Amino acid sequence: MLKFFNANQKNYLKKLDIVLSVRKLQQKNQSSSVKKILYDVRKGGDKAVIKYEKKFSKIKLSPKNIKFSKNEIKMISKKIDKNLKNSIDIAFKRIKQFHSKQKFSSFRYKDKYKNELSYKFTPIEKVGVYVPGGTASYPSTVLMNCIPAMVAGVKNIYLTTPALSSNVNPGIIYAAKKCGVNEIYKTGGAHSIAALTYGTQTFKKVDKIVGPGNTFVASAKREVFGEVGIDMVAGPSEVTIVADKYSNPEWIASDLIAQAEHDIYAQSILVTNSKELIKSVNFYLKLQLKNLPKKKIASRSIQNYGLAIHATNYKNILNIINTIAPEHLEINLKNYMNILKKIRNAGSIFLGKFSPEAMGDYIAGPNHVLPTSGSAKFSSGLSVNDFLKRYSLIKISKSGIERLGPSVIKLAEHENLEGHANSVKIRLKKDF
Repeated sequence: MLKFFNANQKNYLKKLDIVLSVRKLQQKNQSSSVKKILYDVRKGGDKAVIKYEKKFSKIKLSPKNIKFSKNEIKMISKKIDKNLKNSIDIAFKRIKQFHSKQKFSSFRYKDKYKNELSYKFTPIEKVGVYVPGGTASYPSTVLMNCIPAMVAGVKNIYLTTPALSSNVNPGIIYAAKKCGVNEIYKTGGAHSIAALTYGTQTFKKVDKIVGPGNTFVASAKREVFGEVGIDMVAGPSEVTIVADKYSNPEWIASDLIAQAEHDIYAQSILVTNSKELIKSVNFYLKLQLKNLPKKKIASRSIQNYGLAIHATNYKNILNIINTIAPEHLEINLKNYMNILKKIRNAGSIFLGKFSPEAMGDYIAGPNHVLPTSGSAKFSSGLSVNDFLKRYSLIKISKSGIERLGPSVIKLAEHENLEGHANSVKIRLKKDF
């Protein structure tokens, strides 16, 4: 089941990098076909969006019903299962509570020359949220992307999700309504990213786009970055589980499968100092996969990208974790505090045997939109900060320019920027 990797050999980190890179290379970049879609939507607006929606989802839309009416939203929301509604309400409360603690405070101070220096936070004005739909339906994606925007103070949130005829999921619509989304559009794919970027007769033009999607959506987000902001270009999901002989192999197997069922390119990795645990986990993987509804997807994921890494000491284990920089890291060890202190690269860390990654996906509180494919080495998960802009305010006093100006002049002249130097000299009325 899981491919065995020996981390007790020479150059094990270089060899591990090669193994990990195979998956990254097989993720397709659709930039050439996406560029044409972006151009068509920019030029053709709603007509182009409708054309591509019909092509990719076989759904016929018109400019009149390209977005959900207020009545549709109200009626669909009422169809939600009571237990699902309750679960969304609980998740909403917990996610909002966690993100409310992330708010950043502006500051202002005066230096010894009475210069006034400030740093201000202001919310982004318009945000677009992409939510996968069709055969998959993710109310949790609505909550995780919209709630931090709400907390940041974003006033205009626009959401788009594929709506396959009458089969649109009430959970998505209810969650969007609860998050105060202004408008919900019925389309998916790269053409929806284009519509949010450029605006159409129906779609509002936004300042930033967030939310996961397939390779076309990811490529579209990469292409439009610069015209709009984006959260990240996320790849398929991944988990790394660190375990020892005290860990429950049946539980470990279930956590690996939970990640693998997302996508055939998802990656599930077990890191352990116990060969016996690897054998037991493989046994339970086979057993649990038999009755899994998404058996084909999970089996391909584990077969192609699943890894069991055997490392006999904690130094090697730490090096492996920081090299992988996993999106999700479960530390299922009897004593995890010693290893936790030295972990530098991970999107989200789950501690102890009662903390499966699935809890973080839905209801724990922290965001589940996390850096993938090793990008946790330089980036973080989605937060309130992603929906805030920051700017500085500078008020220089007469004393300040007199005391600091000569240094500015010296630096500017050193860089051959006489215009810069002169803009200070002219205020000092001195010849330096």
